[in-house]
Amino acid sequence: MTQSSRPPKGAKALLRAHFLSNIGRVMESEELRVVACNQSEWARRVRELRNEEGYQILTHNDRSELKPGQYLLETPKPIPAFSRNISKETRAFVLDRNGFTCQMCGAVAGEPHPYDSTRKTRLHLGHVIDKTMGGTDDPANLRAICSVCNEGASNATLTRPDLQKLLIQVRRATAQDQLEVLRWLLKKFPKESAKSAS
Repeated sequence: MTQSSRPPKGAKALLRAHFLSNIGRVMESEELRVVACNQSEWARRVRELRNEEGYQILTHNDRSELKPGQYLLETPKPIPAFSRNISKETRAFVLDRNGFTCQMCGAVAGEPHPYDSTRKTRLHLGHVIDKTMGGTDDPANLRAICSVCNEGASNATLTRPDLQKLLIQVRRATAQDQLEVLRWLLKKFPKESAKSAS
């Protein structure tokens, strides 16, 4: 196979090569996005290098001197990696349980993303307690998370607002937004709206 007929490298291969040629150098997320040919899921590929291939790619969650969005590979030698062993059934169960909604920002699968309207919301499974910190692939430790939040989530756990905080936010919203919330709730809970109507 000649050089010109060789298929182009995928984002993960490009990122792996870049990390291995820049061992010990702190890299910014924008640099890695460019290396991955501006693919929107470049951060997911970095996590795959870390979690599946075992490369010790450090972030601000691992080192206090690193800022959010900075990455560092200290050694080329990977440690034993985790395999992808979440079944299709588990994926379907978790997505259905979470209402096909991102558990961090509330974006719904297939709809325009509220924080990045250039793309539709795409959901993945994320670990509540990351596998690198001892988390498991048990459904209780999995949640639906969109690609936008997934890119910045790395080992972060966001608590859900309690009822009082949620009501305060709804009360502060405009009347038009409150009506949108009502419409969404009536659509989500049709049986409940039918009960209150009778």
